[in-house]
Amino acid sequence: MTTETKPLNVLFLCTHNSARSILAEALLNAISRDRFKAYSAGSSPRDNQQPNPLGLQVLQKAGISTEGLHSKSWDAFAGADAPRMDLIITVCDNAAGEVCPIWPGHPATAHWGYADPSEGSGTDAEKSEAFRQTLHAMKRRLELLSSLPAEKLEQAVLQSSARQLNQA
Repeated sequence: MTTETKPLNVLFLCTHNSARSILAEALLNAISRDRFKAYSAGSSPRDNQQPNPLGLQVLQKAGISTEGLHSKSWDAFAGADAPRMDLIITVCDNAAGEVCPIWPGHPATAHWGYADPSEGSGTDAEKSEAFRQTLHAMKRRLELLSSLPAEKLEQAVLQSSARQLNQA
């Protein structure tokens, strides 16, 4: 199948899978025009980890569905029965530096670092604004990914294409 008929599976990774990776999953699924199917996971989500409520609120205010979003371990995507990933993108520096599982199919990888909008102190409005700014920065890069021509999404060049977008 070509990338025109079969969506590329993209996994966004972060440490806890509560903020940045959740934002990226929801955003790519909203803008991908069926070219991509996004997922997210964390290298070490806490027990009973849930998506950050401010992140969910910012997504909803942007008109992006939050249905089905939940925190999970990256182990859920390392098994033989998991969806096969075409591209794995770390969105936090901690996850980028960790030893990742061996991913079935040897997908392309890239690192797109974003500051953690859930860190730091401040008013709820300031924290919400940090999430909104992170969502906006991700949207710009994910729109570029979504608009890449089919030849840039072929397995042989996907890693290079995704890594170049880190400069965008």
